[in-house]
Formats: sequence, structure tokens, C-alpha cells
Amino acid sequence: MEEEFKVTPWEVSGEIDYERLMQNFGTTPIDEALLRRLGGYGELHPMLKRGIFYCHRDMNQLLDRFDRGERFFLYTGRGPSGNTHLGHLMPWIFAKWLQDTFKVPLLFQMTDDEKFLFKDLSLDETRRLSYDNALDFVALGFDPDSTEIILDTENIRSLYPIALKVAKKVTFSTAKAVFGFDNSANIGAIFFTTIQAAPAFLPTEQSGVQTPCLIPCGIDQDPHFRVARDVAPGLDYPKPAMLYCKMFPGLGGGDKMSSSDPMSTIYTTDGPKDVRKKVGRAFTGGCVTVEEQREKGGNPEVCAIFKYNYYLFEEDDGKINDLAGRCKRGEVLCGECKAALTDKINLFLEGHQARREQAREVVDGMTFEGFEW
Repeated sequence: MEEEFKVTPWEVSGEIDYERLMQNFGTTPIDEALLRRLGGYGELHPMLKRGIFYCHRDMNQLLDRFDRGERFFLYTGRGPSGNTHLGHLMPWIFAKWLQDTFKVPLLFQMTDDEKFLFKDLSLDETRRLSYDNALDFVALGFDPDSTEIILDTENIRSLYPIALKVAKKVTFSTAKAVFGFDNSANIGAIFFTTIQAAPAFLPTEQSGVQTPCLIPCGIDQDPHFRVARDVAPGLDYPKPAMLYCKMFPGLGGGDKMSSSDPMSTIYTTDGPKDVRKKVGRAFTGGCVTVEEQREKGGNPEVCAIFKYNYYLFEEDDGKINDLAGRCKRGEVLCGECKAALTDKINLFLEGHQARREQAREVVDGMTFEGFEW
């Protein structure tokens, strides 16, 4: 019997079958032809080569328009319900590669309203978390002249007219079918998907010219953008193209890093001792004893330490393949891999946290007033 899993914009649980999820959602796999085409614009990001970004909607159509001289824009974001962790950074790092490769602008939406509606948080708390999370986004080095951050409750004057147009096209039966709402859902939660759709259409609305949009994000966000894509033609907006990634794994061996389990989650504010402790407790594919592992080898496919290297901390394909081979042959032990990954994460966080402090001046100066594309 197939193990059940759940993937929604608000909950991810179970062992995810990404192929089945792609079929259920109706997305298209990123095949070799699309990879070759993307490779023509610049060196492919490891997340593409390794199938971490693994499916899409309408990428070829977007690139056709780009090749004809139509510049698209990028849209991604963050729901500020807690501290930023490495899983949140992954699609942002990929979005920066897209911005650098295609030289296009980017909108970053902070959905403080969403987390107020869906979590036991006050608006003051979601606002505070928005500013804190924005530090991590700015620290990644996006082009400041081509990047805008939207805070929903502050930029609602720009978003609300578009959200209303979307809302008028979305029936309650559609919302129930897509998101699983029942009679206990608050009406703000039911309306929220229209707010998340709005940035995809904002440049078109403000310029009066159809402006293509590309959204790189986790596959769990697909339900929101299926709704957005369905209503776009009827509103004379271009359908946003999508690039979807798999979930960043947790240290406990799960398919998604979760803020609800701090010991399986690396936060961007963690210190070296925190990282050492968390990585030291991580789930691995090793054997019970050293002797057994030397004889039988380990299993990198289930190992959280190997996955961390594969997803984010080792870009060299030769090195990652060598690590997998040595693990399977029993030539490297889990303790060695944990120590090496701890050093990599702490080196990354040392630089990121320094840039995060530098970003305070930028973020503290944000007023979110008079946003115009």
C-alpha cells in the first residue's frame, strides 16, 4: 500500500512522492531539452542539474517571449511565521541566479496577512517577523535597483484592486476544491489566495502592458498559482510561468525542514554550537557499528547529511558523486561527514550573518509607501 503524504501551502507531511505529486498537480517535468535551452542563457544552476527544481508550467512559452525581446519579471516571497531557516533560503538563492542570468526585476512578497489569518499570531508579530525575515532575503545580494519588497498590509493599496478582480472570478466551490476549506475556515483565509495572486499581475496592471511573470517556489505553493493561472486570461493578464522545487530536507530525515522541530532545523541565526549539536543528532544512512559500515557501506539516498550537501552545500558534481561512492563503499563514516558538513554550514552562516547585519540599514529604512513598478 502506498504511504500517504500531504502537500498544501500550509502543511507538508509524510514521505513525498514527487512524481505522483507532479501528476496530481498537472505540472510538466523539466526535461533534458529544457535544461539545454536554459543552459544557453548561462551556466545551469546545480539545483536544475540535480532535479531539485524539477517541474514547471509554461517555461518554454516564457522563454519564447524572452527571445522575442519581452523581458519578464520574477516573483517569490515569504510567509513570516517564524525565524528564517535554510529551507526558506533555497528558492531565494535560485531566484537570485535567475535574476543574475536573465537580468530581470524581482518582486518579493511578505505575506504578513496570511500568517495572521492561518496562525495564532498577532498582526504586530507577523509584521515584526516580516522585517526580520527580510534581513535574510536582502543578505543574499539581490540587485537593489531591480528588486522590490512588498509587505501586504502596507502595500495593500496596490494589491487590493487586483485581488478584487481575481476574487470575482474565483468561486467558493473552487476554493474548497483546491484548498480543502470547510465551514470552520475564516473568510479571510478563503480570500487570501487572491492577495497572493496579485503580485503576479501588478506590473501588467501598473504599466498597462502585458508583462510576463516567472515564479520560482516550492511545489507546495502550486494550489495558489493554479487559481491565479486559471483566472488570468479572463482578466487580460498573462498566465504566470512556474518553476517548482522539492522541499529542503530536515535533519531528522523528513522530506521538509520544519520550524516546528527546532532540532531538525538550521536557522540563519544559529551559532556554531547550535549547528554542531543539530548536525550531530542528524539522521544518517549509516550502520549501527563502525565495523558493519566499513563492511556494508552506508546509504546516502536516505542520509540527511548527504542531502544537505546535495541540495545546498556542495556545488561540485564530481565531489558529490565521490562522496556518494565512498559512503556506499564504507570508506567514509557518518562522524566524518557530520564534521565536514558542520564546518560548511558554519562558514556559510558566518558570512550570511555578517551580511544580515549590514542589511539592517536597508530594511529599517523601508517604508513600503507609494510602491510603483
